[in-house]
Amino acid sequence: MKKHIRLITPITTKGFRKLDDVLPFERPDLEFSHTEIDSGPPSIECEFDEMLCVPDTVRKAMEAEREGVSAVVIDCMGDPGLKACREAVSIPVLGPAETSMHLAAALGERFSIVTVLDSVKPLFSNLARMYGVSDRLASIEVVNTPVLEIEKDPGSLHAKLAHASRRAVVEEDAHAIVLGCTGFFGCAEAIRRHLRQELGVSITVIDPIPLTVTVAAAVVDAGLSHSKKTYGTPATKRNVGYAMPAFWAGAGR
Repeated sequence: MKKHIRLITPITTKGFRKLDDVLPFERPDLEFSHTEIDSGPPSIECEFDEMLCVPDTVRKAMEAEREGVSAVVIDCMGDPGLKACREAVSIPVLGPAETSMHLAAALGERFSIVTVLDSVKPLFSNLARMYGVSDRLASIEVVNTPVLEIEKDPGSLHAKLAHASRRAVVEEDAHAIVLGCTGFFGCAEAIRRHLRQELGVSITVIDPIPLTVTVAAAVVDAGLSHSKKTYGTPATKRNVGYAMPAFWAGAGR
């Protein structure tokens, strides 16, 4: 049976993620689909934005499972709603921050995150602690570019990313770079090339979405998912103001 991975982009801005971005990772037995949330923020640049996006992100994950999707990838480096989604469904749910940080720690002694704004630095610091890799996090660098302005000037963005990544390697002794926004999709190779030319050494640069959809496919291929001992299914309750889909009863069991 054909496997199916769905990207959920947890913002209401249409077209920020295009399905075409991940179609190169399809294969005869694997397909992708994509959706944005219907209720929430236009972009995610702080904990408050994350809070606003979580209810509909969880709803979209539940809908994906109901539709027979094999796995879900949350298309945001804050991993919003990741644990809640895992409680609500039984199919694998992966977050690019968790996936990228763990692989960066496996491929290099220390890694830096290069992200959009200062406002997300506390978020990444907290995630690194939660994921058990804070001792491997060399630094969090920013390019001072709001999420919704990422595509306005690709040349300038690449230059900023290259400069911040070089600073992380030279000044913070980072051995790997994690691009700290899924909107930086497709930038990793240019940054990797720049660092090799400038420093004469090959530095691992992780593009979170290609990595995470590839890992999600591997998890599905292996027949794995998250443990319900860790992510137990929530009890059915009457939650005022957060009407869940009619198929909620028994979901994720």
